[in-house]
Amino acid sequence: MKRKDALRAALGARSLDRETPPAELPTGNPVEAPATDPATEAPRQLVRSGAVGAMGRSLGRIASAAAEARAMVASGDRVVELDTALVDGSFVKDRLSVDPEEHAAFVALIRERGQQVPILVRPHPSEAGRYQVAYGHRRLRAAIELGRPVRAVVKTLTDEDLVVAQGQENSARADLSYIERALFAIALEDRGFDRATIMAALAVEKTQLSRLIGIGRAVPVDIVTAIGPAPKTGRPRWTALVEALAREGAGEVVGRVLATPDFSELSSDDRFARLFSALTAPAPRPAPVPAVWTTLGGRPVVRIDRGRQGTQLTVDDSLEPDFAAYLIQSLPQLYAAFAESKTRDDTD
Repeated sequence: MKRKDALRAALGARSLDRETPPAELPTGNPVEAPATDPATEAPRQLVRSGAVGAMGRSLGRIASAAAEARAMVASGDRVVELDTALVDGSFVKDRLSVDPEEHAAFVALIRERGQQVPILVRPHPSEAGRYQVAYGHRRLRAAIELGRPVRAVVKTLTDEDLVVAQGQENSARADLSYIERALFAIALEDRGFDRATIMAALAVEKTQLSRLIGIGRAVPVDIVTAIGPAPKTGRPRWTALVEALAREGAGEVVGRVLATPDFSELSSDDRFARLFSALTAPAPRPAPVPAVWTTLGGRPVVRIDRGRQGTQLTVDDSLEPDFAAYLIQSLPQLYAAFAESKTRDDTD
């Protein structure tokens, strides 16, 4: 029953338990915001050079959140306006970085149409009068940049409730990359949450969670930080990277690639691809070292080069002008002697 109550709180499903009274807010409660219809957060298209794709992604995420916000309002959850200075982020990080172009498009959307989808917060567990975000960090950042209060639903949540809500909201929108999900799982495990809670937060099975944590712990933090979220890079590629990092000399390759001047200018997925290609490229063969044949007097008359295409003999005509001609004339006899020696070897 406790698990069921936690999931209710995490998903904002007050309609499942309508007799539960609203959570009492801390002192100095904000003003209740007027109700709005989240479905209206499908604004007219904003044409911004270089940001159309980012705008589309922002609209998609907002549309997927609209149904959830509408359910909150319909089930009796109060939407209030909070001073952003009173709102802290979650105690566990779930993102490596934010795409600047996409964030700018998202802020422009909020500026134009307002924040239609509320965030979910809880009264801060240790600081009276403050709040802590369960999900909606991007909307909070946008409100801060715009100098506006943030619209929020306030619920009393345990730590377990908060991380489940935070993880499930991102999982439902496929909003976190594979490596971000892995790091989120590791952060929860390191904070002492049990596997059942982490599985609920990420909506994964036991085997999937083990793989997530295994891969996340196998890739050094500095490499993950340098690559970033790599949103198009899934489990098979990260698994292959883990294997490549175990090869001899991988550390030297990583250091060289990360130090290239243009590495940080690449997209996150391109940074992954460059590092992976460098780690899996076949090792260059060392240049063949030529041998030298010397006379009894020690003069280096013939240089012998062994390469992929065969063996090449170079006679120094300045030392033995006639030796090259003699070798050419003697080839039939030399080959006959060679063939006879092979026949003897075969019959011995």
